[in-house]
Amino acid sequence: MKHVIIGNGIAGVCAAEAIRKLDATADITLIGDETFPPYSRPMISHVLDGSQPHGKLPIRSEHFYDEQKITPLLGRRAGGIDVANRQVLLADDARIDFDRLLIASGADPRPLKAEGLDHKNIFYMRTQDHAKQLVAALDGARRAVVLGGGLVGFKAAYGLLKRGLAVTMLITSGYPLSMQVDETAGHMILDELIRHGLTVEVGVSVCAFEGNGSVQAAVTDAGTRLPCDMVIIGKGVLPCRTLIPRGQIEVDLGVIVDEHLQTSAPGIFAAGDVAEMVDIARVCPWVNALWPEAACQGRVAGLNMAGRPVAYPGSLSRNVMRVFDLDVLTVGNANPRKDSGCRVLQAGGAAQGYYRRLVLRDDVLVGAVMINRIEQGGVLRSLIENRMPIRLPPERLMTPGFNFGQLLL
Repeated sequence: MKHVIIGNGIAGVCAAEAIRKLDATADITLIGDETFPPYSRPMISHVLDGSQPHGKLPIRSEHFYDEQKITPLLGRRAGGIDVANRQVLLADDARIDFDRLLIASGADPRPLKAEGLDHKNIFYMRTQDHAKQLVAALDGARRAVVLGGGLVGFKAAYGLLKRGLAVTMLITSGYPLSMQVDETAGHMILDELIRHGLTVEVGVSVCAFEGNGSVQAAVTDAGTRLPCDMVIIGKGVLPCRTLIPRGQIEVDLGVIVDEHLQTSAPGIFAAGDVAEMVDIARVCPWVNALWPEAACQGRVAGLNMAGRPVAYPGSLSRNVMRVFDLDVLTVGNANPRKDSGCRVLQAGGAAQGYYRRLVLRDDVLVGAVMINRIEQGGVLRSLIENRMPIRLPPERLMTPGFNFGQLLL
């Protein structure tokens, strides 16, 4: 059996390892457009803030491919898929035959529409090469602009602030982490960022960059000009789907897969940031571009490719982070639409030093936001993942003393 995997990230690596555990003789080819060994994307922010060296990024040894008997095709980007002839088309016109294929091409940074993007010292923060360039550009830099108030934007701003730069965050929405938290939590986080020295402007976007070879200023749609020595674009990611033949493999925002991670084309699977599947909390197709989700999906896809049927229950958004002095936990659908029929419970706020928001659909918990006092986050996540009906008054879940045992009474 000839297995081909597009993508050298955590999903592709975990899939290859799962295949090899079940089949010692399988032919495995792994295609990756980077030449660097498999590495941890979440660690990039630690390289930026100086807490970890670049050499800590790899997650597998330099002998990984030999030990797993994998044929690596690194530094070569997949350009297309010939579904009928079971071939992957590479950018250099080479063709790679397959019996089973995994699309684990990940995601690319969401592009920014602005003039002057060709100036030097304007970066994304997605790859290990980006990390290397960012660290090199820190020498002599004093002022930075970070675009985006999501997780990448926050981590970038924190890292630059820790390095001693004056940092301005520009957020298009009304508060940070607007895709993960509600307005109350968002403003608590905003106040915390400002309190620790970040300049944050909300409701604004960049329309142009000025400079003389290297960037010297960012110009906003509000007409302000922000002098800077470097810019990090952290506006999120989009599934890398340009290689997918439309009409042959079903695609929405990501590549649509079933519970076995198989696409609409038999024998072709997808996993990781490129895959779109049922979201456990939202109960609809969704892309959750998260490292642990990618790892789990890669393993399950690999098992199914090797002939062991394993169902994946669906993806679930969740994050736990430290925002200076705030512990922040989000899980599931914490920001439902007003017409969703969900019930929302809230407690605490800035004055109380903690915040809790729970979202229920009928008698099932589907989302939660917690700021400080997050010790019960694991219990709440378990309730959401298992779709466990809550038979006690849901207000009990809001109390600091709530524990899983109370659900069994």
